[in-house]
Amino acid sequence: MPLATSEDAVLGGRLILRQPLRGHRVGHDAILLAAATAANPGEHAIEFGAGVGAAGLALALREPTMMVTLVEIDSDLAALAQENTARNGLADRVRVIAGNVEQLDLRAAKPADRVLMNPPFNDPRRHNVSPDPKRRDAHVAGVGLLRRWTDSAARVLREKGVLTLIWRADDLDHVLAAVRPQFGDVGVLPVLPRADGAPIRILVRAAKGADWMRRDHAALLLNDAPGKPTREAEAVMREAATLALAAAG
Repeated sequence: MPLATSEDAVLGGRLILRQPLRGHRVGHDAILLAAATAANPGEHAIEFGAGVGAAGLALALREPTMMVTLVEIDSDLAALAQENTARNGLADRVRVIAGNVEQLDLRAAKPADRVLMNPPFNDPRRHNVSPDPKRRDAHVAGVGLLRRWTDSAARVLREKGVLTLIWRADDLDHVLAAVRPQFGDVGVLPVLPRADGAPIRILVRAAKGADWMRRDHAALLLNDAPGKPTREAEAVMREAATLALAAAG
């Protein structure tokens, strides 16, 4: 049966994405991840678990000389990422690999300057698991998955290359433990749904081979007291503005 899809505009219409009607769909996390990742002229970025390509394509749109590789294990999503790459006029700078990031072999290619990733991060012991297998695979983290993904990032990054990831805010210690063996110069930026709420996400930046240190950045507040999106959140979600982690280099 053909995959049922919708065509949706993100970043204020800057990016048009075809995506499945059921299962994992593009949300705030992908846009936040792109906004937290720097994009400098001539760099090569690899997105792990790219889905239909939202974060990596947003990065390619921001910097017109950047090369981007999208890696996605689900063949249906990888095919949509390929279609979205062409649909947004980025086929000359973006390539799609349908494969497992843990088995990625790019030894013949130039080491990447950046890796960005939004790994499955829900703990099946603490969160309800979706009956939809594709949604479950996209959201539920297996034992040791984060460490395996950060190890894979270290393999493809150049020395001092930068990893940027998004994860559950209640599990920062897990993230720090996963990056510490091979990364340093860590920046952490929490994302709050509202001023009186606890963080729901953390954005983390770390440099391969750098000395261990941690810098905490001011939180991004998504909504004000009446529940209206804040100006900063609107700038990120609709105007492709970047976050402090991107400014760190």
